[in-house]
Amino acid sequence: MNTVDQTTAIAATREWLEKAVIGLNLCPFAKAVHVKGQIRYVYSDADTPEALLELLMDELQFLADTPAEQVDTTLIVHPHVLSDFEDYNEFLDVADAALEDMQLDGELQVASFHPDYQFADTGKNDIGNYTNRTPYPTLHLLREESVERAVEAFPEAEAIFERNIETMEQLGHEGWDKLFPRVHG
Repeated sequence: MNTVDQTTAIAATREWLEKAVIGLNLCPFAKAVHVKGQIRYVYSDADTPEALLELLMDELQFLADTPAEQVDTTLIVHPHVLSDFEDYNEFLDVADAALEDMQLDGELQVASFHPDYQFADTGKNDIGNYTNRTPYPTLHLLREESVERAVEAFPEAEAIFERNIETMEQLGHEGWDKLFPRVHG
């Protein structure tokens, strides 16, 4: 099994956030929380879905209990579990169930990022999938209130997805590989 240490995983995720998410403006809301230091990066050495679920629940509670001014969003990087995208995708139902069980649905949400991310009805190598491709499997915990506030501040927020696909199509695989030569090249 390929082991990835905390420093490597967090550094690669931070680089992805800075170069792709912020650099390509895939999420117009990310820059502000990044600049303010309100993103919590959590490394998980979990090697079972059950262990990851336990950490996820701890982090959901932490985010719910922490003022947004301190931590607005959390990225849980888990390189040793759910490396298969289908398994990861199935785990998202478990994550949503945990939100409900903890009575945090409507307050928090879990977004998904994965090295092999694939939108429904797309080919595995479709460049549009790269909008959600990270160096390692990652669960993104968001505050509903922050999402709503960001959407209100951004005109035509529903167009972000389409704009991101256009950005990725213009960049192409070659451009992506230039951004991330160690990870994807």
